[in-house]
Amino acid sequence: MKKAAIGLGVIVIVAALLLIGALGYARATGLRARATPGGLETRVARTVRSFAISARDRDRANPVAPSPDAIQGGLEHFADHCASCHANDGSGLTDFGRGLFPPPPDLRNEPTRRLTDGELFYIIENGIRFTGMPAFGTGSADGEGESWKLVHFIRHLPRLSDEERVRMESLNPRSPVEVRQELEEERFLRGEGPG
Repeated sequence: MKKAAIGLGVIVIVAALLLIGALGYARATGLRARATPGGLETRVARTVRSFAISARDRDRANPVAPSPDAIQGGLEHFADHCASCHANDGSGLTDFGRGLFPPPPDLRNEPTRRLTDGELFYIIENGIRFTGMPAFGTGSADGEGESWKLVHFIRHLPRLSDEERVRMESLNPRSPVEVRQELEEERFLRGEGPG
């Protein structure tokens, strides 16, 4: 009975210390999304992410053969779905990206390069909790194929050409204001009055 009470007391003390630490963290950071994670926080997050991805998922091989068509398919998907946060060049330097905590990683840099194809696929399909990375998995074979093409494209990002960047810009989603402006320009060129 006495050992159980001591054990319960230790649990209560540890829980109280964790709560105090969490509240201190919240007060110190203000839970601002514009902050940059520190080195320790980044290492801990990457370690936890690595632990969370099973060896089976980590070791998955990309079933889509690397080819110019696969990279082109990944480029098109990335431009339409990923570039708003990750930027066309993979830098993460976008308005959305800068506003996320943690900010999107620069996909061209070594930490991403070290991830296996299986890890990249897992992250694309399942997302990462407590970050802005959503799960894009559809549960379909076609959806998985698109994610595997994205893996090839992410591997290609450090060698992205200027022509590819321009192509991506033409594929990026446009805002309603941009669409209206384009329609007004087309009307003007046809000699029509304002719509």
